[in-house]
Amino acid sequence: MKQKAYQFSFPVVPFVVMVAFLSTFFLANVNPSFAASSSKKSSEIGRTSAVEYTEARIKQLQGALKITDSQKELWDNLTQVMRENAKEMDALTKDRNEKSMTMNSVEQMKFRVQISQAHLEQLQKFIPPFEALYDSMSDQQKKNTDTIFLTGRHGKHKMH
Repeated sequence: MKQKAYQFSFPVVPFVVMVAFLSTFFLANVNPSFAASSSKKSSEIGRTSAVEYTEARIKQLQGALKITDSQKELWDNLTQVMRENAKEMDALTKDRNEKSMTMNSVEQMKFRVQISQAHLEQLQKFIPPFEALYDSMSDQQKKNTDTIFLTGRHGKHKMH
């Protein structure tokens, strides 16, 4: 039997990349992987906390986005939301680490839903200050920001 090959239309690929990028780039590098063994303690995992990850991203982005003095207040508003989101994610992670040995698979799935809901709420809090900053940017800053969000990298990179 002959199989049909399906291709995604062009707009789907950038959207999927952007969603994946946003969730990892701004929301947090959650300590435990859902695939990680629940028998490991957080100290054994040795991953960066969401707060540490976010602080590193803030420093990286401030330089990459070339934030001006006139944009500093808007930038500070955005970074405050990023920091609050990271603290919230670390609290969820700590809660999961403390309960992981006693959670059954249904409870694990419910926790995953809780993480997903937290990510959605964090994105909803993130968008207004990000939009305000973006609106204040020069055309070159916007172009650079668009490239960073599309590719996850600085500079010009084409998607294949």
